[in-house]
Amino acid sequence: MGRSGKTSLIISAAIFIFLEIAAVAMLSRSSVLQDIWLNRLSHRVMAATWGGSEKVRNYFSLEKSNEALAQQNFELSQKVRRYETLLSEMERSAALDSLGAKDVFSYTAARIVQMTTNSQHNYFVIDKGYQDGIGANSGVITENGVVGIIDAVDKHFSYGRTFMNSNISVSARIGRNGIVAPMSWDGLHSDRAKLKDISVHLDTEAGDTVWTSGMSLFFPPDIPVGITGKSRLVFGSTSEVDVTLLQDFSALKYVTVATNRHIEEIKELAE
Repeated sequence: MGRSGKTSLIISAAIFIFLEIAAVAMLSRSSVLQDIWLNRLSHRVMAATWGGSEKVRNYFSLEKSNEALAQQNFELSQKVRRYETLLSEMERSAALDSLGAKDVFSYTAARIVQMTTNSQHNYFVIDKGYQDGIGANSGVITENGVVGIIDAVDKHFSYGRTFMNSNISVSARIGRNGIVAPMSWDGLHSDRAKLKDISVHLDTEAGDTVWTSGMSLFFPPDIPVGITGKSRLVFGSTSEVDVTLLQDFSALKYVTVATNRHIEEIKELAE
């Protein structure tokens, strides 16, 4: 081999060694980049996983918080209703006192524990009985109207018919000093009634307030019960007037029992 051949071989070997060194360097650098990329990727995956699990935990925690808030709202609404019942009872007592009716009726707050609204003979049960001074033939009322009449009394509970019963009629008056007529449920709707047996020569107008007349053994006077609507002629001899009731029977919970202190005495006189 000549000198030129040896020189070419040395150059080739030098180039080979240089390329090997460069390759090793590049491989080493590539491994570092791969490690950095993989670390970043793993961190992103971990962050996404942690974020997702955190959202799940927050969701269930929020659901429990909502349940707790709902329970608190329910308890507050119950307290508000009890206070409203007591306040309305106090206001009603003051009004009846000014009318001289306070001495006739005594009043007891009660809660409805069972009530039907889907038949022609609906009834209710309240959580007060004769131990609380409740007696049969007591009227049950709210600030929005007449609820019903108590028929039977036990020690702690009382049973009665609601106004949504075909066997109940209430003496009512249109306006403070207007027409007095019997009012009964229309038999179809929970918020509808009719004033019946009105003389045809007596005029009525829609939009008047209907009150209890006070001509009853069961209910005190001047309790607002509804608003008059259309009137119609019945059999050509009397008129009847539609009434929209103020009391919402579907949301009824707290009531007041009005007991006539002189009911037995009045009954004896009427016999």
